[in-house]
Amino acid sequence: QVQLVESGGGLVQAGGSLRLSCAASGRTFSSYAMGWFRQAPGKEREFVAFISWRGGNTYYADSVKGRFTISRDNAKNTVYLQMNSLKPEDTAVYYCAADRFMEFSIATVRSAEKYDYWGQGTQVTVSS
Repeated sequence: QVQLVESGGGLVQAGGSLRLSCAASGRTFSSYAMGWFRQAPGKEREFVAFISWRGGNTYYADSVKGRFTISRDNAKNTVYLQMNSLKPEDTAVYYCAADRFMEFSIATVRSAEKYDYWGQGTQVTVSS
């Protein structure tokens, strides 16, 4: 089992940057594939980014591709989401999620139901 705690959210102007962190408990973090999702008020939770448990595969939603970068540091049990060129439509609560040994397929990594563990979320607000 793993517990996830997000941090790094806040208020930023359009065009600015934020780096979100997700710290995981446990000694088996390196075996967990990690995803970032977000949920804006009145909208469903949507996929943002994925990194494989081996770290070799990353995948992004079209809406963030080229602006966001997901990475992981297994020595620190942490996954990051670097967000650049932020837009007001990026405003949402951002959640990290984990699934052990998840194998990459586009349909799988985009599906929130495939992840077993979730953090509590961190608010990102982008002002125009």
